Amino acid sequence: MRNVEFVRHFTKYAAGSVLIRQGDTWVLCTASVENKVPSFLRDSGRGWVTAEYAMLPSSTATRKDRDIKKLKQDGRSVEISRLIGRALRASLDMAKLGERTITVDCDVLQADGGTRCASITGGMVALEDAVRGLMARGELSENPIVRRVAAVSVGICGGKPTADLDYAHDVSADVDMNVVMTSDGRFVEIQGTAEHEPFDEEQLETLRRLAKEGCQALFAAQAQALSDN
Repeated sequence: MRNVEFVRHFTKYAAGSVLIRQGDTWVLCTASVENKVPSFLRDSGRGWVTAEYAMLPSSTATRKDRDIKKLKQDGRSVEISRLIGRALRASLDMAKLGERTITVDCDVLQADGGTRCASITGGMVALEDAVRGLMARGELSENPIVRRVAAVSVGICGGKPTADLDYAHDVSADVDMNVVMTSDGRFVEIQGTAEHEPFDEEQLETLRRLAKEGCQALFAAQAQALSDN
């Protein structure tokens, strides 16, 4: 596992903000609260959490064009945004959140592999800070966060099971897998692909165990960051 650092309250105006530095992957996660919900949840008493993901032009070695230049959002960004939203919703009791929406924006400042996983892990900290603010102001009477979520990439690189893949490992991996887990030991999502040779059941189980160990380390880092006032 690469070294993971959370810098909370990184920006002034967001309800919750954190810069997560995971090796040379840096992602700014900000949470914004609105007192409205999508139409399908109106008058239900339930809240909603959604996410948006983007890579800044200078986050990679070659400049990445902004989506606005193409007049549409990049397909990869849409897919990752949906993944982050699904992951973060697994942490909440939406009925306790009430009819409000929390949007977590994840902007990649520097990419060296695992940006979607870092966005989920850092986004959880930003989301929790936003909820703490709502509770401190008396807007919530009960904490809607029932568990934390974190994500880690694992793979088989040169025949060796590897956790928390950086870019060099990611582009050469025989198997690449992203795993999202809850702090109570359950899975939210597993995305796995054989890039070259197919993998067998024993390798899959090895990667599952490795991902669980990685997520446990990330949960400990989240807890440490959130205990720092």
